[in-house]
Amino acid sequence: MDNSRFLFTDLTDEARSVKPSYYFMMRSLLHSRVDTGMVSGEEGEEEDVNVYLAHLLQSFSDPVYLEGAKPFLHRYDHEVFDRLSHSTDARLKYKIYKTNADFLLVSIGVFDNPSQTLLGRIHGGSVPAHRGTFEPTEEATMGRGRTYYRFAYQYSQLLSQRRPALTEVLEKLAKGFDRYTAILAHLRGEYLDLVNQLSQGEIYHLERSVNREQARETLHELQDAFLDAYAEWRRSRSAPDRERLGRTMAALRELDPEFHFDPEAQAAGLHPDDDEDDEDA
Repeated sequence: MDNSRFLFTDLTDEARSVKPSYYFMMRSLLHSRVDTGMVSGEEGEEEDVNVYLAHLLQSFSDPVYLEGAKPFLHRYDHEVFDRLSHSTDARLKYKIYKTNADFLLVSIGVFDNPSQTLLGRIHGGSVPAHRGTFEPTEEATMGRGRTYYRFAYQYSQLLSQRRPALTEVLEKLAKGFDRYTAILAHLRGEYLDLVNQLSQGEIYHLERSVNREQARETLHELQDAFLDAYAEWRRSRSAPDRERLGRTMAALRELDPEFHFDPEAQAAGLHPDDDEDDEDA
């Protein structure tokens, strides 16, 4: 990937220098390791994993990478195994296992999404309704991630050893999958500022709370407008001011059905129930 295509401004730098986004990902990853106590080790035995993860995180901002990953992504185990059962191409099997493992790692760690709806968005579709109740648990998805990286590691050994360092990284990812998802989960909240998606129920209650507050504010505004309109009409007794008062009263009654007011009676110093009291007497 061409790092120069993805840039960010480092606000912690007084010079506000522009740097490749890979630098941001790597710095956030290293800080997350320190924050969680899962450091790379004094001997630097995980520096290769740090490089891999930083590039992987950056890749998810690249539409070209996501488009290229589509043909190898599968949501369910049986889809992966069905496809691989008809192939003897070790390179294809390696690519499928590695790509799906990478997406599982990011889905769980960065997006806190073990159901992998991320795959549905990349494929441009949605999860079938009948599958909704059969979504894998987070524990099962974690197991899939470990297994896929292990298979990717094994198939990478069968391929040309032009990149032996990558084979070692895949082995480390398989063994430490849980650890790396924890580091990415910390990075998600502290450095990417991603928050968990609100459920439909939470959104409903939030909207109701906001609507109640808005209605309360609108009611106060209408009450103030009504008092102003009534005071102005009592002073002028003009037809336009009476019409304005009527409109304000109608708007106030629409928001508060219990509101009742007779401006003429009040202006005359009578309570609306005075006539009934006189008749009863």
